[in-house]
Amino acid sequence: MEQILPSIPAKRYFTIGEVGELCGVKPHVLRYWEQEFTQLRPMKRRGNRRYYQHHEVLMIRRIRDLLYEQGFTISGARNQLQDLVHTQRLSKKTPLLSDAETIQAAAALVEQAAMDLNTKPLAMTNAHDLVGLRAELVRIRDILSLDL
Repeated sequence: MEQILPSIPAKRYFTIGEVGELCGVKPHVLRYWEQEFTQLRPMKRRGNRRYYQHHEVLMIRRIRDLLYEQGFTISGARNQLQDLVHTQRLSKKTPLLSDAETIQAAAALVEQAAMDLNTKPLAMTNAHDLVGLRAELVRIRDILSLDL
């Protein structure tokens, strides 16, 4: 029986506990899936704390659906995800996210970046944060350019 999952809030990073609640999966299962699915790579900060981004939460929901609802094995689910990515790269017409989800994720990231820059002076902004922000913006640009 399919479990109804809560909507994903518009924020930049999610802790492993939040992702567990959003996806209906326990944290130890998420850590195991990180070993099995190479596409799932949350950012790790102080004390090896994991921070997941919006696209990773969507991927976890997809993995959960493949394993729990469709009955795939870990290996089968891994192959399905690889096929999905491969098909998407070939066609460049079927994004992983719907247009509305892509726009929502991009808007949330831009809003978070604006808040970050407004709350601390640019000179005090960590260079690592700026590099991460730039990488995220490039990723969003690439996702949006898939639709063109």
